[in-house]
Amino acid sequence: MMSVDIPTWPEEWARQYREAGCWQGETFGDMLRRLADEHGDHVAVVSGSIRMGYAELNRRVDQLAAGFHQLGITHGDRVVVQLPNIGTYVEVIFALFRLGAWPVFALPLHRRTEITHITKFADAVAYIIADIEGGFDYRELAAQVQDEVPTLAHVIVVGDPGSRDYHSIHDLYIEPKADLPKPVASEVAFLQLSGGSTGLPKLIPRTHDDYMYSLRISADICGLSKESKYLVVLPAAHNFTMSSPGILGTLYAGGAVVMSRDSSPDAALALIEQERITITAVVPPLALIWLDAAPTRSYDLSSLQVFQVGGAKFNSEAARRVEPVLGCILQQVFGMAEGLVNYTRLDDPEEIKVNTQGRPMSPFDEVLVVNDEDEAIEIGEEGHLLTRGPYTIRGYYRAEAHNAKAFTTDGFYRTGDIVRLTTDGYIVVEGRDKDQINRGGDKIAAAEIENLLLGHPSVHDAALVSMSDSYLGERTCAFIIPHGEAPSVQELKSYIRQQGIAAYKIPDRIEFMDVFPLTKVGKVSKKLLREIIECKIK
Repeated sequence: MMSVDIPTWPEEWARQYREAGCWQGETFGDMLRRLADEHGDHVAVVSGSIRMGYAELNRRVDQLAAGFHQLGITHGDRVVVQLPNIGTYVEVIFALFRLGAWPVFALPLHRRTEITHITKFADAVAYIIADIEGGFDYRELAAQVQDEVPTLAHVIVVGDPGSRDYHSIHDLYIEPKADLPKPVASEVAFLQLSGGSTGLPKLIPRTHDDYMYSLRISADICGLSKESKYLVVLPAAHNFTMSSPGILGTLYAGGAVVMSRDSSPDAALALIEQERITITAVVPPLALIWLDAAPTRSYDLSSLQVFQVGGAKFNSEAARRVEPVLGCILQQVFGMAEGLVNYTRLDDPEEIKVNTQGRPMSPFDEVLVVNDEDEAIEIGEEGHLLTRGPYTIRGYYRAEAHNAKAFTTDGFYRTGDIVRLTTDGYIVVEGRDKDQINRGGDKIAAAEIENLLLGHPSVHDAALVSMSDSYLGERTCAFIIPHGEAPSVQELKSYIRQQGIAAYKIPDRIEFMDVFPLTKVGKVSKKLLREIIECKIK
């Protein structure tokens, strides 16, 4: 079935995935009820001093779903969720799943520009936030967004709702008095944000069926069980943190999810010791910090079995340090919110674990590596990665024109990654063909920042490119052709900051030029701009 708003799998493909047992017809609400019956008081979520069993989690989700429904939130409604790593996050998303409402996952670092776009584009009816986190008052952000988005009827606050007419989430835990909507597994469960290369994020529709399959296979590959304890240090709304195997995969296996608002070594390594953590996931810059810190601390890390690194390519030299320094297995993870996830396996030889980004997790994953003409190339050659399968989307939400470019006519998703395949089917990531920068796992669309820079009266033209960095992998450099007298670097950075965007998107470096180098067809040559900045930073 295909609609302009939500492209889905053709019926013959959907039938094949159901018959093969990929899609089993279970919603996330159903899953939690089953887990509550199976595991009762076994700990499901740890958040600070709070320890919550499966039965209690299920009961609180029922109460919160009833409270949401009493507000008027119902099946198919979109609700933007922007919360830190706290136990309430888990209750919120399952309460929305249970209603058939769609969480729209925003990151804590997103600010007015991103949240307004997301909320308006999704026609969101509610926005769920913390009161103050990291010194930032999300209630003020919510006020700005409400002023611009007429559909946004409710702001729900975890903490003090303040003086505005906002709802305290604590008042919404009520006993169910009526039947709630009953979603089905083939429907959309939530909307995730794309990394994007063409401006502000696009929305990724994931169904209960396809996402459940993803986390089920992930939990199996990662060796999860009832005894597993997963430490959440990356933002909970990241696809990596959600399902690879993440929060949802750990719960599916009956394990415990330990939420941490602090990813620093002293906080995280202390939690590994205290909670006897067995698995956690980080991005390469955080991995480097932990690897440097661990030998200088006296924390007992003997419980840690698996250390996952993903979000960006992990340097092989650093990768070799994981097992001797942390005393656990390194697992590289390469995936995307649109679908395809690749893992190195726990029993892979060291050379595979340190030099590749894994292989597809499902036998139903189809992977192609092609040249610029979409022709298959030889094993070992670099090319464009295309994929389709039972948990890779067939199109973005409300993006018909973009979908025509991002997907082939036979349903393969153009990931934008440049990779090569090894003879045994492992993927080695070599770069990106999309105009996107991966800053330590945070994706930045060049077009978004260029458009903001062009709004400054002293900027005639702007081009954002990546520059190599030993810590983050890539940082950003904005090349500027000034209009008249060049503004100062400080003035431009301040201007960008005032546009209300996430701090990681502010250019790390700004360079001024009289003209940009051009390609043969008259476009700005970002390849040459990257070469220019690499020469400057060497």
